[in-house]
Amino acid sequence: MRGEEAEEVLNELLQEARNSSPGFVVKVIHGHGGPAILRQVVQNWAYRNRTRLVAIIPGERYAITDPDTRALRAEFGQEPDDDLGRGNPGFTVLWFS
Repeated sequence: MRGEEAEEVLNELLQEARNSSPGFVVKVIHGHGGPAILRQVVQNWAYRNRTRLVAIIPGERYAITDPDTRALRAEFGQEPDDDLGRGNPGFTVLWFS
């Protein structure tokens, strides 16, 4: 997926979050190999839209020791997640308000 396409999808998710009940979480798998362009696109988009997000959790931080991860899991449940605590830079969790 090209960067422009990824931003369109993220904008659609933002609109969907506005129309849904409070709390909407998306794990964006963007990869981390090569130039990691999609990772930069996703994280830059999230930063620009940070006032509309409860939290932005890069995969490297997605661990029970991270305050945002703990809050997210307390809010939405302790579902099993193979990525939890693995320090995987190939995804970013976006918690929409």
